[in-house]
Amino acid sequence: MNIIPYTDKHHKFREKTRAFIEKEIIPHVDQWEKNKIVPKSAWQKMGREGLLCTTIPKKYGGPGYDLLYAVIVAEELARSNHYGLHAVLHSDVAAPYIYTYGSEYLRNKYLPGCCSGDIVSAIAMTEPNAGSDLASIETMATEDGDEIVLNGSKIFISNGINCGVAVVAAKNPSDKSPYESTSLYVVESDLPGFIRGKKLEKMGFHSQDTVELFFSNCRIPKTNILGKKGMGFKMLMEKLQFERLLCSVQTIATAEFSLAQLLKHQKTTSVSGQPVPRTQSSQFALVEMATEIKLGKTMLETLIVDHMAGKNILKETSMAKYWNSELARRVAEGCIELHGMEGALESFPVVRAYRDVRILSIAGGTTEIMKGIIAKEMGI
Repeated sequence: MNIIPYTDKHHKFREKTRAFIEKEIIPHVDQWEKNKIVPKSAWQKMGREGLLCTTIPKKYGGPGYDLLYAVIVAEELARSNHYGLHAVLHSDVAAPYIYTYGSEYLRNKYLPGCCSGDIVSAIAMTEPNAGSDLASIETMATEDGDEIVLNGSKIFISNGINCGVAVVAAKNPSDKSPYESTSLYVVESDLPGFIRGKKLEKMGFHSQDTVELFFSNCRIPKTNILGKKGMGFKMLMEKLQFERLLCSVQTIATAEFSLAQLLKHQKTTSVSGQPVPRTQSSQFALVEMATEIKLGKTMLETLIVDHMAGKNILKETSMAKYWNSELARRVAEGCIELHGMEGALESFPVVRAYRDVRILSIAGGTTEIMKGIIAKEMGI
């Protein structure tokens, strides 16, 4: 059953993407995980291969593909069992803010570098006292002549060390509500007052450079605002739907990877010269995982088609985001359990998958936030 209308071009692009990942990413993952960072050279290789910012038009250095190419890259990267090279955040979250809401000047200045991998982008929303509640951010943006002065701090910023630019959410001094006084700015990381804090140690995403960011009288031109002043919250909400769909793509791909690893183990491993016992309980567990993955993927693919058609699927996207991220966690845990004692060893790839996928039920909006959105959409 084909729900997503992939063409021959899409299939060829997937083959190209998978071949690149097998050659240029997977052999280096273990070392990157030990180093706790992905080198910028890997980003540049992605760019040269045309795997970054796939939806950005050729006019600004991108290939100008449809959204399905972004889905393919997200899926194949997740299947590599590695979330350190957070290209999805760069290509399909941060850079599109610049393309959609930026002036021609900002597009021409930053997007070619984003597409080539010479510029890595980040998005700085979360603060120590404002996680999923973006209305509570405290970073201030004060006008001073032709400049904006930023003061405040951000936390849990992915791509924070490698980034050359960050899309920063900040409040403007105003008596308006937080929803009407938040703006987004493009901030270059080498500006005075742009300060990188410590790299954060996480249970997963070990090679993903997540840091604290501080802004201390950081001055940027007024021209670096995205969209209109005070429209930041609305812009963030508009972009979250596709971000959460891609998060769901990644979690389903990780669930598929985890189950495939267990099946491979059971088919190739023997105990005392005999195949791994296939008890009814283990068979049923595998069947249940495979069924849930199929159901989650079917819903996800339907939503991707609906999103491309411009439909409002806020409720359903929230359902998929929470369900698939929790599903991937259950599947990874179940695969480790069925693997036996060897399942606790670092040599079993699902161990990394289990650590990494746990973060995806938090990033982009926690499961609890998703359920709150769904309840509101249901009128309950």
